[in-house]
Amino acid sequence: MMISPSALPRAVCVFGLFGSGVLAAFPLAAQDYPSRSVRLIAPSPAGGPSDFAARLLAPKLGEYLKQNIVVDNRQSVNGVIATELVAKAPPDGLTLGIGNNGTHVINTGLYKQLPYDPIRDFVAVSQLISNGSALVGHIRFAPKTMKELVAYAKANPGKINVGVAGANGAVGTEVFKAAMGIVLNNVPYKGSAPAEVAVISGEVELVQLSVPVVAPHYKSGRLKVYGIISSKRSPLMPDVQTFSEQGIAGYETSGNWHGVFVPAKTPDRIVRILHREIVRVFDAPEIKEIVSHRGSELIVNTPAQFAAQLSRDVPRFRKIMLDAGIVPQ
Repeated sequence: MMISPSALPRAVCVFGLFGSGVLAAFPLAAQDYPSRSVRLIAPSPAGGPSDFAARLLAPKLGEYLKQNIVVDNRQSVNGVIATELVAKAPPDGLTLGIGNNGTHVINTGLYKQLPYDPIRDFVAVSQLISNGSALVGHIRFAPKTMKELVAYAKANPGKINVGVAGANGAVGTEVFKAAMGIVLNNVPYKGSAPAEVAVISGEVELVQLSVPVVAPHYKSGRLKVYGIISSKRSPLMPDVQTFSEQGIAGYETSGNWHGVFVPAKTPDRIVRILHREIVRVFDAPEIKEIVSHRGSELIVNTPAQFAAQLSRDVPRFRKIMLDAGIVPQ
């Protein structure tokens, strides 16, 4: 049979497709990952720390993958709903999730039953960034120092409202109360952004927030800061002492880290592609500058390193929480 010159390219493509054992073994869609737009679920409202990580990642990742990355904010208490959505999504690499130490570590000590297992139901692709936290107060709240705050709380048990945002904030608050021997009235919020608004407006007197969120308000005089919850001071607020510098030893949580997860059973090939392109995103000088300017720490790591950290942190923080009297509900 003669093949006309106009039909030759098509004939060669068809022959190449069915003549290759490798290509014939897999659907064409698997060769073109991602075949359509990718959803990136963030367990916080717009403006929250997880949302920042998602929107820092999405534009460049979409450029490298040659598909749109759609950030889907799913606000819920302690990020449970968003994290469950990722866990139960098809393992095709088209649904990614931003997880954090709250959704994947601390929640395991807060709840007797979660609708997901933080290790079994996910593949940890890479951590992205980490932020320290700070205990902050409304600008007209009377105590000026940590010492004054503790004395005031002991003299007024249960009369100070503290905003609680996310699992990390919930645990940090309870550990702080246990360490100081004080009683505070917890006021829950569905994310750090509404808790931030609450303490600035005076709806609550105290809240724990990430340092990058706090720093602009501290510098403008809209919030007072009682201490940095980290092993070292923040370059964004170098004059603010850490908790340990103020004699509060051993009071540290796992840092407010954020990372990328995909559902369990996502093919290794897709995980490798995602990790490779995430590394490219955070290796860009402009991204590094944004992270540094915000006062965050860049912690991109491998899937194996990320998974190993989770395996260590989950039991460790369960013990910390039990020691602080936090009983899973």
